[in-house]
Amino acid sequence: MKTCIAIRHVAFEDLGSFEQPLGDAGFAIQYREAGWDELDAVDPLSPDLMVVLGGPIGAYEDEAYPFIAHELALIEARLRSGKPIIGICLGAQLMARALGAKVYPNGGVKEIGWSALSLSEAGKSSSLAVLDGVPVLHWHGDTFDLPDGATLLASTPVTRNQAFCWGKAAVGLQFHVEATELGLERWFIGHANEISSVAGLSVPALRAETRRCASALEECGPEVLTRFLSDIVLG
Repeated sequence: MKTCIAIRHVAFEDLGSFEQPLGDAGFAIQYREAGWDELDAVDPLSPDLMVVLGGPIGAYEDEAYPFIAHELALIEARLRSGKPIIGICLGAQLMARALGAKVYPNGGVKEIGWSALSLSEAGKSSSLAVLDGVPVLHWHGDTFDLPDGATLLASTPVTRNQAFCWGKAAVGLQFHVEATELGLERWFIGHANEISSVAGLSVPALRAETRRCASALEECGPEVLTRFLSDIVLG
């Protein structure tokens, strides 16, 4: 059986819609909890797939969260190995930083809610092609510079670097492709303070937007994963 190690930063930001297609593809999923499990004890070469998930902290907050140093070392070693890795939101920011790029606040703007991506030409021929015109979930206040050697796959008006690939087996997604309508109910609780701090944002408004948009993403999100696995001959 193939293995997938998912690094999780908060319990409710999990693999979401990715879990079923991973199981269908023969992957045994193992979560590693950042700040709790010893990430420096994880063998970067052992899993067939590594997924670094999102979270509410900054990829640059090393002083507040010392585990970041171990997580960066793990991600860097994984990237050097050429074995498959996917980063989502904070995970994409950590991948960018591990590749030498800067991560920083996105001009004081929080991009929270649903909107479609603008795919680059490379994005249109990548596993993200199925997302063309499909609203995806955005939930971030930070952004990153495009790492040297990376290819830009997608943008939004608020955030230019929404997705990149580095080689064939590494992809970073600033947006949340794995989000589900049911799963977001936990986000509305866990991120209550952040939601209330953004002018014009509310749980009822986000819930209504989620009801309109989530079903399309729940259909397309797993296809992104399936195509990625197929491209790297793991599916």
